[in-house]
Amino acid sequence: MSEQVLDEWQILLTQKQAELEACQKEKHVQSCMKCQKLLDCTIRDSYIKAVYDSMSKGKGGGFEF
Repeated sequence: MSEQVLDEWQILLTQKQAELEACQKEKHVQSCMKCQKLLDCTIRDSYIKAVYDSMSKGKGGGFEF
């Protein structure tokens, strides 16, 4: 079994995910979509940024959906 090595972007993503999950637990919601602060939430915004950064490894660029 090989060990997975996390890069700095994956580590940050893991930290931001833990913060987001803690917030959801504190507010007793299973999804940010059910939170009143959805559109004005710095925790969610920083998590989304960490997701994009982990995908691009911090090199920026756009993602088309």
